[in-house]
Amino acid sequence: MKKFLAVVITLAILSFSIWKFGYIVRNKFSVYREDNIKFITKVDTKDFYIYELGKWKKSFIKGVNIGAAKPGSFPGELAITKEEYKRWFKYISEMNANSIRVYTILKPDFYEALYEYNKESIKPLYLFQGIWINEEDIANIKNAEDPKIKKQVKTDIKALVDIIHGKAELPERKGYASGIYKKDISDYVVGWILGIEWDPEFVLNTNAINKDNVSYDGKYLYTNNASPFEKFLCELGDYVIEYESTTYKMQRPTSFTNWVTTDMLSHPNEPLSTEDIAVVNQEHIKSKSSFKPGLFASYHIYPYYPDFMNYQHEYAQFKDPNGKSNTYRAYLKDLRKQHTTPVLVAEFGIPASRGKAHENIHMGFNQGYIDEKSQGEMNKFMLQNIYDEGYCGGIVFTWQDEWFKRTWNTMDFDIPERRAYWSNPQTNEQEFGVLAFDPGNKDSVCYVDGKPDEWENSKLLAKGSDFSVYARQDEKYLYIYAKVDNFNLEKDKFIIPIDVTPSSGSLSLKDTDISFQRPVDFIINIDGKSNSRIMVHSYYDSFYYLYAKQLKKIDRNTAFEIKDNNIFNPMYLCLNKEQLLPQDKVVIPLSKYETGRLTFGDGNPKHNAFNSLTDFNVNGDNIEIRIPWQLLNFMDPSTKSIMNDFYIYGIKATKIDGIYLGGIHVSNNKAINSNEMGYFSLSEWNNPSFHERLKPSYYILKEAFKDIGGQ
Repeated sequence: MKKFLAVVITLAILSFSIWKFGYIVRNKFSVYREDNIKFITKVDTKDFYIYELGKWKKSFIKGVNIGAAKPGSFPGELAITKEEYKRWFKYISEMNANSIRVYTILKPDFYEALYEYNKESIKPLYLFQGIWINEEDIANIKNAEDPKIKKQVKTDIKALVDIIHGKAELPERKGYASGIYKKDISDYVVGWILGIEWDPEFVLNTNAINKDNVSYDGKYLYTNNASPFEKFLCELGDYVIEYESTTYKMQRPTSFTNWVTTDMLSHPNEPLSTEDIAVVNQEHIKSKSSFKPGLFASYHIYPYYPDFMNYQHEYAQFKDPNGKSNTYRAYLKDLRKQHTTPVLVAEFGIPASRGKAHENIHMGFNQGYIDEKSQGEMNKFMLQNIYDEGYCGGIVFTWQDEWFKRTWNTMDFDIPERRAYWSNPQTNEQEFGVLAFDPGNKDSVCYVDGKPDEWENSKLLAKGSDFSVYARQDEKYLYIYAKVDNFNLEKDKFIIPIDVTPSSGSLSLKDTDISFQRPVDFIINIDGKSNSRIMVHSYYDSFYYLYAKQLKKIDRNTAFEIKDNNIFNPMYLCLNKEQLLPQDKVVIPLSKYETGRLTFGDGNPKHNAFNSLTDFNVNGDNIEIRIPWQLLNFMDPSTKSIMNDFYIYGIKATKIDGIYLGGIHVSNNKAINSNEMGYFSLSEWNNPSFHERLKPSYYILKEAFKDIGGQ
């Protein structure tokens, strides 16, 4: 026993010594010096290099973007704790990522967490630090050369340089980071990425107002055939390099945020003119020999937007080495040819959301209605394309889900200042993360998997001769459980009527003998694995009201607008308004998809058969359903706010205390009616419950990061 303990102690001491030696060696030989300037990373014309253990190592960048919010908070509240950051850094490193990216100045907790994590780890996690530009100023001023914009961004640049060197103190300012920054993380910051996705009108207006202001010759950067906006970027880049060089004798590779909308390529079949009217070309910004690490380009590139990804002829016709249509790789190939510097895909990703906003018609890499496993496979595929086309790396968007986000085709139906307090799977922008925030402190209140155990102590809401109905809620869904005697999913139907608003609803269902006890706004129709759906009373159909009555983008049907009609419509989300393909001279009508169709599956993430898109499960007589709040016209479930009568108030919120649910079993095409609809009292909250869950996409990316581009 003594010998065994001695061996264990010896091994422990040896392991600690190896770890400590590795840490000391890494820090002693992780900074390169040339002409009295220190740098830890550099680039050539194609690749990124990191100085490790006294040698330059070519490194393919693999990482994730990290947002500034968690459930119950907006980014400006900076609510993420140091402990949460450190836990996330561990997850990210275990995912085989080598880098993270943040967009703006964060509070001291973030930088302290990164410092402490890297100090305790053998393999460091590197940071790409972004510099944000106020979007309100951009929208209001529309001129990058305006003193207010330029002064603020230079102030932020100076602060960020001081922050990463652990020598800053920022005063309290609502919506912004503040505090004392003491931790020097400069040995882990591998690059600057300056700016945001540039509004084309901002670029064009800057160019028009400052048309003669096109040249800049700084100490480290200069322009060559630049536009006024590119000159502005050059000046910012030179400023960050000069301030850090002068103050700290250190430099790092520098880039400027860009995206497909303002690339230098021509997209003649792009239907939306604003997506191809402005150019930001970093090739017009050059570095001098005094800037040692070099410039790299960075782009946000997604496979489903802008729409030329579908309609650009050469992209649509492109086949990858496997013979498959691959418009994403076609674009990557086209863009890479334009650059003499390394190119980083600083954002790419697929949202694992229920709601969808755009489609890639050739690849199926859509902006939403993608399950979490497919999300991982698609992100892996895009990363491989990025590597194969000679890019220097790819950073997945994003690490964590973001409840506060909005999407163009759902943002009219919620309350902006309440978005952070509930989870809306209809809004795809909320679910790009590989880390999910699921409601519930440890587990969700219900998992839709056909197992009735969790419903044993639930209160009965409605009862028929051969069924009973129950309900629960959380920050994401209304859950419904029905116990139906001798239910046959292939032959029977089970209809759940729901009364949400006291302002309208129908007492019957058109073309059937089905009637309801109360005016009903929605019906859930469980009708086989592939034909089940939720439908909305036409008078309470927000899609019809917005696109027919308000925007006049689809044909009106005045029968839908009669308050007490008995018509129930399928539920849709818009994918695109009417578009003209300028090259083809073809008009594409408004496109939509039926978001009310219900997906059969297993919604329990602990099960091997887990499908994150699951809406319902039937196991014998047990029916479990979950419906996103927005599909029931809730604008904010946390305050029990629903959409009021459109035709009187427009799309405005009104509060209710509860909803009514019932059940109708249809067997052998005969409805067994129940006049009973039970009342479900709703809860209200300001502090949402949530717990973290690594999605299946996390584990797929873990293998991808290990296999693609080397370690």
